[in-house]
Amino acid sequence: MQAYPITMQKVILYILLFFLPVGNSFVKDEKASFQSPLSECRKLYYEMRLDNIINYAAFEQAIIGYNKIDEKNKDIITLIDYSKPSTEKRLYVIDMKQKKLLYASLVSHGRNSGENYATSFSNENGSYKSSLGFYLTESTYQGKNGYSLVLNGLEKGINNRAKERAIVMHAAPYCNPSFLSNGRLGRSQGCPALPEAVSKSIINTIKGGSLLYIYADNEDYLQHSRILSDPPIAFDGRQEKEARRRI
Repeated sequence: MQAYPITMQKVILYILLFFLPVGNSFVKDEKASFQSPLSECRKLYYEMRLDNIINYAAFEQAIIGYNKIDEKNKDIITLIDYSKPSTEKRLYVIDMKQKKLLYASLVSHGRNSGENYATSFSNENGSYKSSLGFYLTESTYQGKNGYSLVLNGLEKGINNRAKERAIVMHAAPYCNPSFLSNGRLGRSQGCPALPEAVSKSIINTIKGGSLLYIYADNEDYLQHSRILSDPPIAFDGRQEKEARRRI
């Protein structure tokens, strides 16, 4: 009769030994999942308080490219979100090292890309359309539009003709807030033109090798972009709550 309690103790011990590793593994897997690149991206998004400013899908794609493209030599990325209307600030300059939003500004799109919204894009000469995708900023110069920044398109077939099309960043009076009384911002020949008051300071901040990403929630671009060719990793609500809690 005395052996019965000892047997039960052994059974309980075996059960605990069987299940504890599973529990530890589950906790470890959850931690590993939270440390995945995209969950870290979501954490950064909330840490920078961007949830009421920048579209997360645009931010996530910009960060994926930022982490993949080695040619950059600055810890700054500029994001242009053409899924937003031209009447809203849709250009964002982000300091990745300081985790700080430096600028939010109006920005134009090409005259043949659309009216208030940019919906059509091209890499062709004479199209007068904007081109999506990733660019590197290069040098500045004084041109017909004043102080301008050369943009080098990095994606073949998508924006790699930016230089021969003279797609640059510059100031334009039709990008000033006063122009919004027309119901939309003025449009360019394909350049991401800026308001005159902020153009020079933004160009000086991002010139010389920083990354620029132009987003538009465009399925055709996603299918052809080699930089964003990997399928996105799902980010569930539990991880999002954890990201918010830790900040």
